[in-house]
Amino acid sequence: MKQSFSWWCFQNRGVDDATLLKQAREIGYSAVELIPADKFDAALDAGLTIASHVGHESISAGLNDPANHDRIEREILENIKLASKYSIPNLVVFSGDRRAGLSEAGGSEFTAAGLRRMAGAAEDAGVTLILEFLNSKVDHPGYQADRMPWIAGVIEAVGSPNVKALYDIYHAQIMEGDLIRTIRAQHKYIGHYHTAGNPGRNDLDDTQEIFYPPIFRAIAETGYDGYIGHEFIPKADPLAALKAAYDLTESSSH
Repeated sequence: MKQSFSWWCFQNRGVDDATLLKQAREIGYSAVELIPADKFDAALDAGLTIASHVGHESISAGLNDPANHDRIEREILENIKLASKYSIPNLVVFSGDRRAGLSEAGGSEFTAAGLRRMAGAAEDAGVTLILEFLNSKVDHPGYQADRMPWIAGVIEAVGSPNVKALYDIYHAQIMEGDLIRTIRAQHKYIGHYHTAGNPGRNDLDDTQEIFYPPIFRAIAETGYDGYIGHEFIPKADPLAALKAAYDLTESSSH
């Protein structure tokens, strides 16, 4: 199973950028994600693919508001060009927050309508727009794409093979739990996975409540061939945390 790590979680934690990239590759990581564009070349030079990049700004002002669609379309189309240049398979997109007078069904319809505007360009470029599942209970109050059935409904409404879900296991555990059953039932909608321990969004160790080995096996059993992206904040040495997460995923997914 291919593994990646989110740059923002591990940068500036006592390891310089070049060493972090080099050591991650030596551990076995094949990709990094959510790394600033001015570091793309350094990542490629270290032998790492860019697994994902942010498609648009911002998390709270997202696709569920038609007033944002023109701006988001411009931003995503520019980032599709960037993704094509650097062979980035995924661009992360966001529903935006709930607002007064917006129903769940209305937010779904607006989000799908916004994504349909960019779906053709994503298909032509071979880029997948991944709608991120975030929790609205702890980290992102008000965020609308906080349930997998809602996200699946958006994806069905768009009807493009290049629009899928970013299933963040940490966020999903907070909102829904029932992780393995959801993965088995909804995997056709999922284009990318993120990990972190809960509570705390830290290492995938025995101090948190998510038991990752059977989750990784369930993902592997679906035939998923994308990246498992580790997006946790290490409690101590970032390189040791990266290696522990890599080894756990590798040993669990067979």
